[in-house]
Amino acid sequence: MRVAVLSGGRSSEHDVSLRSGAAVARGLREAGHEAIEVTIGRDGAWRAPGGAVELTPGGGLLGVDAVFPALHGAFGEDGSVQGLLEWLEVPYVGSDVLASAICMDKLTLKRLFAAHGVPQVDFTAVEGNDWWGRCEQMGLPLWVKPSRMGSSVGITRVAKLDELDAAVELALRHDPRVIVEASSPGREVECSVLGNEEPEASLPGEIVAHGTWYDFEAKYTEGGMELRVPAPIGDHAIANVREMAVSVFTLAGCSGLARCDFFVEPDGSVLVNEINTMPGFTDTSVYAKLWEATGTGYPELCDRLVQLAVQRHRESRSYEF
Repeated sequence: MRVAVLSGGRSSEHDVSLRSGAAVARGLREAGHEAIEVTIGRDGAWRAPGGAVELTPGGGLLGVDAVFPALHGAFGEDGSVQGLLEWLEVPYVGSDVLASAICMDKLTLKRLFAAHGVPQVDFTAVEGNDWWGRCEQMGLPLWVKPSRMGSSVGITRVAKLDELDAAVELALRHDPRVIVEASSPGREVECSVLGNEEPEASLPGEIVAHGTWYDFEAKYTEGGMELRVPAPIGDHAIANVREMAVSVFTLAGCSGLARCDFFVEPDGSVLVNEINTMPGFTDTSVYAKLWEATGTGYPELCDRLVQLAVQRHRESRSYEF
C-alpha cells in the first residue's frame, strides 16, 4: 500500500515524533509498502517531498491508501489530527477521535477508571477549594502533572508540601488542567497492546530509570533507562498485567495500538497508571521492543497496524451518518 507517515507536529514532542516517523517509514518499506514522509512543522504547515500538502475533503491525502500519524502529544495524539483524517475520509493507524482525546487527558481517563473500579493511585484535580486538602490526605511524595501533556513534560515530584504551589504553577504553564497523583512504591511496568475488536497484549517490561525518576531525559537520552523483558514480577503478575492492558484498552475505546503503563506493588497487586495511544515508535522504543520480545518484529508490526487501520475504516464506512 501507499502510506503517508506524519511526523513532527506542533507539540513539545516534535523532535521525538520526527524520530518515530523516520523509523516507521523504514519499517513500512521493509514490509513492502510505499511510505510517503509528511512533516508537520512547528507552524502547523504540512510538507511532503514534493512541496506543501493540499488537504481536500473526500479526496484523501496524496492519493494514499492509509495514514500512519506518528505524532505525539497535543495536536497529534489528542484527537485533533484524527478528526482531520476522518474529515479527509482516509484510513489511519491508531485510536479514533474520542479514545485519543480521553487517553490524552489524564483527569478524564482516571475518572473513567474510577467509575469502572479500575485499581489506580489516588488523585485529585487542581480545581475548586478542596484540592489542597485532598493533597494533604494523599501523603508524600506527590506527582504534579499537566493533564494533557506527554513525555513527562511539566511534571514535578513534590517531596514537601511547601513545594506544591510552585509545582502547580509549572504545570499550569503547559495546561490549564492540572492533576496531582499519589505516589506508588511499585515497579514501573509497561505493556504494548495491538488490535481492534480482539486486541492482544505483549509481554510486559519493567522500566528501570538510571536517574531519580523516569523523566524526559531518562526516556530519550541513551543510557537513561533500562528495559527488562519480561518484567521480573512473577508469572501471576505478568498474566494480570496483560489481562488488564487489554481490559483498559477496550474500556477506553482504543484501537490499533496503545502502550499501557502500570505499577506493580510490593504485594503483587497491579495498578493502572495511564494509556498512551501513540507511544514513541522507533525500533528501539518500548512499544516495539516489547513486541519484538513477544515475537513480532518491527516491519511486521508496522504492516499489521496499517492493515488494522484499513480494516477499521472499511467497517466504519458501513454506518450512515
